[in-house]
Amino acid sequence: MIRAALDSDAQNITALWNTMIRDSLSTFTTLEKTPDDILDLIEKRRGAFLVAEVADQFAGFVTFGGFRSGPGYAATAEHTILVTPQTQGQGVGRALMKAAETAARASGTHVMIAGISHTNVSAQTFHRRLGYSEVGRLPEVGRKAGRWLDLVLMQKVL
Repeated sequence: MIRAALDSDAQNITALWNTMIRDSLSTFTTLEKTPDDILDLIEKRRGAFLVAEVADQFAGFVTFGGFRSGPGYAATAEHTILVTPQTQGQGVGRALMKAAETAARASGTHVMIAGISHTNVSAQTFHRRLGYSEVGRLPEVGRKAGRWLDLVLMQKVL
């Protein structure tokens, strides 16, 4: 089931997001989220923050928002998607992305952007299967765990 994120989801979202921040090179940040950060984001992105449940259990989330500031980018959004390890490969991510793309279209979004670490090959493959194309690669723009990391930009015209 895909539904709008609720304030009561903040703890699960925070835990999942922080695990990715701490334990992977999938994001370049090292700054962990707080439940208050997530509550603020849920409030700011009503309609653009969705949660998946499998058997009444939290299974992941997707959120999208502005790509860059300024009116010229108003129809372009960037998203973040994470699913729990136990639900990977079960279609949860695909369902979340389809719901996010539908919501984005309804809000006037024309292009959805994914910014993906070059080390996260599975995320690149996932997005490619959903119709995203690699449109750019920014070499060594990120640094984490003593490594220089490339940012792969993928996009889909909705």
